[in-house]
Amino acid sequence: MTETELAYAKVNISLDIVSKMADGYHYMKMVMQTVSLADEVTVECVPGEGISVESGLPFLPRDKRNIAAKAAIAFFKNQGITGYKTKINIKKNIPVCAGLGGGSVDGACVLRILNKMFGAKLEVKELEEIGLEIGSDVPFCIEGGTKFVEGRGEILTNLMPMPKCHIVICKPPINCSTPVLFNRIKCDKIRSRPDTAGIIVALEQGDLGGVARRMYNVFEDVLTKESRAVMDIKNRMQDKAALGTVMTGSGPSVIGIFDDEADALCAFEHLRKRYKECYLTQTTERLEYS
Repeated sequence: MTETELAYAKVNISLDIVSKMADGYHYMKMVMQTVSLADEVTVECVPGEGISVESGLPFLPRDKRNIAAKAAIAFFKNQGITGYKTKINIKKNIPVCAGLGGGSVDGACVLRILNKMFGAKLEVKELEEIGLEIGSDVPFCIEGGTKFVEGRGEILTNLMPMPKCHIVICKPPINCSTPVLFNRIKCDKIRSRPDTAGIIVALEQGDLGGVARRMYNVFEDVLTKESRAVMDIKNRMQDKAALGTVMTGSGPSVIGIFDDEADALCAFEHLRKRYKECYLTQTTERLEYS
């Protein structure tokens, strides 16, 4: 049995950190969106044992340490399925360690594929619950679209779809450590927060400009040496008519929202002269489940 699906990247329209919970996780409030930039995930299951992952990237684990493999293990455990050798092949298009959910979207895609392949007929919510065992972003990535995400990623509310628009993504050649950024955050000292409620209202009104003007990511406040590249990209996008810009996830990628395709293309062409990893994408809607 072999199935192939696309695993769509996620971006943060907003990211707010409300508090640190007793279990050590942070309580988040985020508006998240899937975009057309995608990995291609193929899962093959044959009689036998073992799980392997091939991505063509030598620095990514090929065994059960990979999120895609963890997803397969979690699904089989949930369904009580044994006796299958599983090969997962990922054609990587989404950059890694970029704030775009590259590993999470692959894991979510594996769950969707196995759900279909084995006729499990698990509902979206059930797949999200399995996904949370693997990573905080995985529940959102099961279905994608436009969602308000709370808690550590387990509380999801469907929002009005973001108006169709063009999104330029640019990843500078730096690393932003997620644990380090969380350690820098002091919830009671956050100076600027996104207008999450305003973003939701703007989505309800189909007001793309209203969404873009309210975007913010509180991690931007605690950037140090990383801030120069992030700000350079934001400034360049704004100079090329972006309606709004924001760092996505824990970075370092920056997204720019454009309502005009020509402006988006101009910004993309401008940025890729300076930064190697640039992508021209569009918003996508929620995946359909029968």
